[in-house]
Amino acid sequence: MAKAAPNLCFSPLTLNQNRKENFFSSQNGCFIHKPSLKTTFLSPIFRSCIPIRISATPTRTIDHQVTDYNAKILHFCQLGDLENAMELVCMCEKSELETKTYGSVLQLCAGLKSLTDGKKVHSIIKSNSVGVDEALGLKLVSFYATCGDLKEGRRVFDTMEKKNVYLWNFMVSEYAKIGDFKESICLFKIMVEKGIEVNSYTFSCVLKCFAALGSLKEGECVHGYLLKLGFGSCNSVVNSLIAFYFKGKRSESASELFDKLCDRDVISWNSMISGYVSNGLTERGLGIYKQMMYLGIDVDLATIISVLVGCAKSGTLSLGKAVHSLAIKSSFERRINFSNTLLDMYSKCGDLDGALRVFEKMGERNVVSWTSMIAGYTRDGWSDGAIILLQQMEKEGVKLDVVAITSILHACARSGSLDNGKDVHDYIKANNMASNLFVCNALMDMYAKCGSMEGANSVFSTMVVKDIISWNTMVGGYSKNCLPNEALKTFAAMLKELKPDSRTMACILPACASLSALERGKEIHGYILRNGYSSDRHVANALVDLYVKCGVLGLARLLFDMIPSKDLVSWTVMIAGYGMHGYGNEAIATFNEMRDAGIEPDEVSFISILYACSHSGLLEQGWRFFYIMKNDFNIEPKLEHYACMVDLLSRTGNLSKAYKFIETLPIAPDATIWGALLCGCRIYHDIELAEKVAERVFELEPENTGYYVLLANIYAEAEKWEEVKRMREKIGKKGLRKNPGCSWIEIKGRVNLFVSGNNSSHPHSKKIESLLKKMRRKMKEEGYFPKTKYALINADEMQKEMALCGHSEKLAMAFGLLTLPPRKTIRVTKNLRVCGDCHEMAKFMSKETRREIVLRDSNRFHHFKDGYCSCRGFW
Repeated sequence: MAKAAPNLCFSPLTLNQNRKENFFSSQNGCFIHKPSLKTTFLSPIFRSCIPIRISATPTRTIDHQVTDYNAKILHFCQLGDLENAMELVCMCEKSELETKTYGSVLQLCAGLKSLTDGKKVHSIIKSNSVGVDEALGLKLVSFYATCGDLKEGRRVFDTMEKKNVYLWNFMVSEYAKIGDFKESICLFKIMVEKGIEVNSYTFSCVLKCFAALGSLKEGECVHGYLLKLGFGSCNSVVNSLIAFYFKGKRSESASELFDKLCDRDVISWNSMISGYVSNGLTERGLGIYKQMMYLGIDVDLATIISVLVGCAKSGTLSLGKAVHSLAIKSSFERRINFSNTLLDMYSKCGDLDGALRVFEKMGERNVVSWTSMIAGYTRDGWSDGAIILLQQMEKEGVKLDVVAITSILHACARSGSLDNGKDVHDYIKANNMASNLFVCNALMDMYAKCGSMEGANSVFSTMVVKDIISWNTMVGGYSKNCLPNEALKTFAAMLKELKPDSRTMACILPACASLSALERGKEIHGYILRNGYSSDRHVANALVDLYVKCGVLGLARLLFDMIPSKDLVSWTVMIAGYGMHGYGNEAIATFNEMRDAGIEPDEVSFISILYACSHSGLLEQGWRFFYIMKNDFNIEPKLEHYACMVDLLSRTGNLSKAYKFIETLPIAPDATIWGALLCGCRIYHDIELAEKVAERVFELEPENTGYYVLLANIYAEAEKWEEVKRMREKIGKKGLRKNPGCSWIEIKGRVNLFVSGNNSSHPHSKKIESLLKKMRRKMKEEGYFPKTKYALINADEMQKEMALCGHSEKLAMAFGLLTLPPRKTIRVTKNLRVCGDCHEMAKFMSKETRREIVLRDSNRFHHFKDGYCSCRGFW
């Protein structure tokens, strides 16, 4: 039973007279009275009249003052006046403040992110030996977490003897917020072990952690656990489960939960829409939205945004416009995140004008708004528009972020706008963004795709940190810009820095293919097999292309057949491969296989099949595919398709038909089309038509040396030496230079280069010359005579014959015969078209030595075996 308070009778005036007063000044100039904490002694009068215990009197008075003290601190906290609240806290002595007061000050410190003041309060709590109960513990932990010192908050948490579920949930949630999902899950497991009674919030939070880590099996165990505890019908928990299964690509499991949920709220519906959309099941997501509207369920901003994202992904502009109308009625258009999503939807659905209207009506724009518009211009390949937006952003004082910069650079890369790309590069330098890794990678990609590997290398060489993307961009850039040797050098340097990935393999293989570097390609193939990259379809396609271009067509087909899921690129590479090797019927069979497999050809596929028909002389089949492309697939022919048809007509001797075909084209023919006919004139020695065609070619490409040389060769083969002289003088006056004919052969991983007419410096030159003379002598004995017209010089027969012996492909083939083991296939690559005499020599060599010779020139492959060539004269 509590003791009764003593009945004290004394004058307040007397007490005030004996109390020592002191004052202190606050920042705002107010004075606050602070009563002395010392014992108050009564005057002698009261001592003699009232026989009571003195100790009881000050206690009651001080309790009243402390209450005021706590109230004043709480009042300062409510005002947000941390400085005065802290001064009062610091001046208090032990036992004067309530835990509630400490909690309020800590809450204010957290709100103002004042870590220093909060730590001071914590220190006072510890020095005053204040018991940290669950309420104060939550305030302390919350303060540290809010101020970014979760480590110290965890120390407080661990020292507390009693912790309720709310405090546990808070810690689980805070670790999740900073991305430490494993620690969140660890705390959850401790909760279960300690028998803490978890609630719906616990499960909602921990399921998000399992989803973020992709821990599907553990998440399923938690699903079973929560069902045992009776949370299976809890709306918030089921919503979290739906999100968890969608994150784990288990759409059907999420759908089952949704179907069984009786009390669905808007979050349940939103989870289904966003889940389907994010899993590539956009139509199903939009179907859920339509069902939602049919049932009359109210939507919120999250619903609208998820549906707009779905419309953007599926290109459903009509539904996007309907949602836009609904959003205006619901007053969502004032929200900037809605406007940005709407803008993105119009842009991705191809309605750039609609996106621009949304953009112009936006009252507030952030960098995301600008970036969405820039991305829209990028998709349309209009880099000029992206640059204009960049200039407007600068005027309005909006600073570009990394996403905006990379988007603009991507626009420049797609449209090949090198000048605009350089302007963006200047902006990057001026705004100190040149050290950002993502920006540097985008810059290199822009320069590479615009054909400036010098620019790409200037960025690459100054980068302090390079990642796998940086190296891959350079390797791929060199490959695509016809600089295979530089690509291989960069790849070798990369191997010293970091391990290549599958993308690297897909980038370096085309460089090997370009050089016909079979041995190097095989080494890389071995690396691919050892590292398990062959399952990557890009790598598999690049391997097929490598072996096609190295002349190993059988192995290319074998690898092609091993690709489990062939895409359009796989089929097109194989069709083009057969075409390059002169196997037109096999190319047609493969094209038909592709259609049977349900893969529809595109314009590139038709270029490949038309090319194959051209190089095999399949005139009727070529016309059939040309009409199929136009009529069955509604593909409008482009210059490349017309060039294939002109080439097909020219190679089959239909020169006048080819000329008429060109004159009736619906688009202006380019130099390539006229050039195809000019090549046909050379094959069939039609000088009159050649002169007429050459005039057209020279008008279109007056600086292209190749066409002048081609006409000069036509004159030389007809022994019209005055015209040859005139053409050579014309070349000289224009300052043009002819590319020298060169051939190369790879032996033991080393590429050996031979240049026409320049064999004296080679260490095996005498042996090569001797072998060629021997072959020439044997050819004459068997009735083969040199085709001296291909010497292309005005000289006697002996000089012409000597000139022919110096052709680079002959030198390379002879070197292969001298150095390669018996029965080893000789593989030679030439930068120009093989001449007729070399073609005859290769056929004779294959018969005489019983060796297969594979010669790849600028047009196609020639497989020489037993005195025959696979081209059958169509080259």
